[in-house]
Parts: sequence; C-alpha cells; structure tokens
Amino acid sequence: MKLALAGFLVLAAAFGALALPVGTWRTGDQGLAPLETAPVAQTPPFAQRLWIDTDAACGHGRRTDPDDCFAIAALAGSAQFDIIGISTVRGNATLDIVERTVRELVAQTGRPVPVYAGPAAQQALHAALEKAPLTILALGPLTNVAAVLDSRPALAARVSRLIAVMGRRPGHIFHPAEGAGGGILFGHGPVFRDFNFALDPGAAARIVAMHVPLSLVPYDVARGIEITAADLDRLAAQGGAAAWVAQRARPWLDYWRAEIGRQGFYPFDLLAAVYALEPSRFRCTPVRAWVGEDRSMIVPWRPMALLVEPATEGAALYCGRARSGLKPILTS
Repeated sequence: MKLALAGFLVLAAAFGALALPVGTWRTGDQGLAPLETAPVAQTPPFAQRLWIDTDAACGHGRRTDPDDCFAIAALAGSAQFDIIGISTVRGNATLDIVERTVRELVAQTGRPVPVYAGPAAQQALHAALEKAPLTILALGPLTNVAAVLDSRPALAARVSRLIAVMGRRPGHIFHPAEGAGGGILFGHGPVFRDFNFALDPGAAARIVAMHVPLSLVPYDVARGIEITAADLDRLAAQGGAAAWVAQRARPWLDYWRAEIGRQGFYPFDLLAAVYALEPSRFRCTPVRAWVGEDRSMIVPWRPMALLVEPATEGAALYCGRARSGLKPILTS
C-alpha cells in the first residue's frame, strides 16, 4: 500500500509539473548563467585523419533522427579530412539497420570510405589508431571508442580530438518545444534525453576518466537552429546524398511539427560535423566534465548525466554556442 501511494505521488508530481503553463518551462535551462560569461577556448588542433563512429538510421522510423546522416554526407562532401573509416554502433536502431543505412549513404556520396560493423568495428578503429593519430567524431554512444581505449590505454595518446554529441550543464532540461506550444503533454512537447550518453553512460564515464582531448557538441548549441521543410527542399534539389538524406528526414520533421510544436528540427549531429570542419564558428568553453547525478534537477528522480562546469583549463571543451551566420552552411 505504501509503495502504491509513493508511486501515485511520483506520478502526480510529474503530471503536475507538466500541467504548469508553457512559460514556466521556457527554455528548460532553469536560470543557468549564460555561457557568454565563461572564458573562450582557443581552437584546438585536429588530425587530418578522421574516423566517424555512428548509429545512423535515418528513415527507419518517424522518431528516428536523420542528423547522423546529414553529418556523414557533409563530411563526405568535403576534402578537408581523409576519412579513414566509419564504424557502426547500436543506438538509433539495431546494428544491422545502422550498418545497412550507412552503407547505402556512403554509396550515395560516391566517396569510397570503408564501413565496419560488429566486432570488426572496434578492430578497425584499433588498427587505425595504431597507425597514426585520429580525429574521432562520435555521433552515437561511446561504446566502440571506450572499448578500444580500454583494451589498449596507450592508444588514448593517438586521439588528436574526440568530438562527441553529448553533455549538459547541471539543471538543464532538454525541452525542445521551449514555449512554442502546440505539442503533446499539455502543449509543452516531450522532454528529450541526452540520448548518446544515456545509451552507454559507462562508456562516457570511462572516456572522461582517461582525459582524452574531448570536444562536446551538445544539445545547447543546436537550440535556435531549425531545419525546416524549405531547407529540406533546397537539399533535395541538390540531388545525390543530400537529396537521399532530405527524403528520409521528412518523417522526423513531421514528428517535430506534430508533437513538439516547432516548424523545424534541431540538427544536433550535423553541427558536430560542421564543428570538425570549421571549429572557429563555435564558441567553446574549457570545462570540468564528470558523470554523476544532477542534484540541481527539480524532479522526483535524478538520472546520471555527463555534466560540465566552466574551468580555467582541462582536456574537455563544451561548445555550447555557435557564431551567427551558421544556418546557410548547414543547408548548402
């Protein structure tokens, strides 16, 4: 009886929070200090050899984001990096779906990049690090990267920069509706998880403990940048990989319109690719990063999170703001 009552109280608290006016939710940042007050980090060096680790599954379902596919297409269309390989990881979908998606996309790009799945993914990344330093772009959970560095810790010195799509400041709720209204849940829209972190928190914790040079391109930076139907139309007109991804992004756009109440979606992983290509367009802050409970969260439960706070120095950067004028680059 006591357990049932406790469960009822938790549900009542949760629904009570959701029933608050949209204005109360605002951006979900709960009064955080603006990032503009934090110091700006210098642009770090990147190795030209690039490895992409991805859970791309664009087009698999209405709630499957297309961001990984946009990111891979953007990088494949640039000659700035020598893309050594792409490894697949379970996240947005099962490994077989992710592998099939990535192989189809790579074929659309016309760039002969090897794709690795299953046990071969970690073996190939291990071999690539043995050969020479890499910039690693992690668009999904850090499962593969952590496993390779666990098996051979000395290889951490070969990671020129690990770019990961995850991390948040304490107290920040990922609430993409941000007062737009029109979505589900009393007009608030859904609350997002820090998806890539949440699928393998242990891997993220181990990476942070290794002090690998780390750039976090988080939810924060995507806020205020929307990919709309008009943007998808422009990409579709380009043909090739851009059109292939744009077509598979339509259901995701429909989901954001119907259930979040926005006219476009935030391009999370695409921004990480643009950061790799043009890091000077981002405002990054040196941070202390750790994995733990967010005790500032005003919720009945406190999930584990990859948290950051400004620091004078450290191996991690939190790239939570983009310079103005970034939107045209995303859809060109």
